[in-house]
Amino acid sequence: MMKKPGMDERILVCVYYGPNGERLIRRGHQMASMLDCPFYILTVDPLPYDEFDADKSDYVESWKALADELGAEDFILRDDEKRASAKVIKEVAYELNITQIIVGQTAQSRWEEITKGSFINVLLREIPFADLHVVSVARTVKSEEEGLYEKGVRAYLLKDGDGYRVSFTLTKGCAFEGIFFKEIGTDFNNGIFKFMHDHKMCQVHVHDDQIEETGTVDRIAEEKHVK
Repeated sequence: MMKKPGMDERILVCVYYGPNGERLIRRGHQMASMLDCPFYILTVDPLPYDEFDADKSDYVESWKALADELGAEDFILRDDEKRASAKVIKEVAYELNITQIIVGQTAQSRWEEITKGSFINVLLREIPFADLHVVSVARTVKSEEEGLYEKGVRAYLLKDGDGYRVSFTLTKGCAFEGIFFKEIGTDFNNGIFKFMHDHKMCQVHVHDDQIEETGTVDRIAEEKHVK
């Protein structure tokens, strides 16, 4: 039987917090299309997922959507990971029989390289069984939302008449638990509230403690009750 071209090749794209992730994913998809082989996407973070700030969780959700759009085999999130990223990348690459790895490289000063070591050199030592492709990325590329919100805090959605409001105390009647990101520079509880439902991240806007998308929350609450 004739072997399908590229089936011995398997690509792993490693992305981290920042807008350059999309560029790396598209580069991985382009290479996978040329080699006619599967590709995977991996991101590693020392924080648990529910402690991600607004920007970081938005990036993860957009990467997941892009992975589906481009037909990636899997999007792998290794959160709450205390080991060095290179160790985790090595483990995943070994488990998936990866032959090609794509990573991004920002500018690194000579002092940083001396004190911290080159991440690329560490990867080369850790993963000699795969080819490493380094894509140069901009050192500072800011997203439109960067710096708009304070660090997220745990909060709850409570039914309040015909709507919902944000509370920072768990009480009877709590509809959802999540993370509230307050807008910088406001004295009121204005911002966004993020919570998980059916393994997906949901987001609603908050104005003076009140949820603006009441209909959306009602629908999700009904789905939750049915299940």
